[in-house]
Amino acid sequence: MYTRVVPAQCIACGLCQLKAPELFSYDEEGIAYVKLDNNQGTAPIPVALRAQFKEAYTNCPTGAILRQNQPFTAAQRQKSDQDPDLNDLQHH
Repeated sequence: MYTRVVPAQCIACGLCQLKAPELFSYDEEGIAYVKLDNNQGTAPIPVALRAQFKEAYTNCPTGAILRQNQPFTAAQRQKSDQDPDLNDLQHH
């Protein structure tokens, strides 16, 4: 499983880092990102961290955390960063 955060949807509430501190951190503006691969969505979530990830993913109030079974491609990253409304298909 792979994950990334859509910066435009993140409201910097802090829930993801509270639920999964080994996976999520914040940039200088307080926007969350995935620490594994600097928010690229190309590094698999370690099995040992999947329960934490699920907590963060299901508790994100804006749906900014995306997941999928394959690495995110550059085109997918660009599309979700440009049009956050398209992310409804990948969240929950």
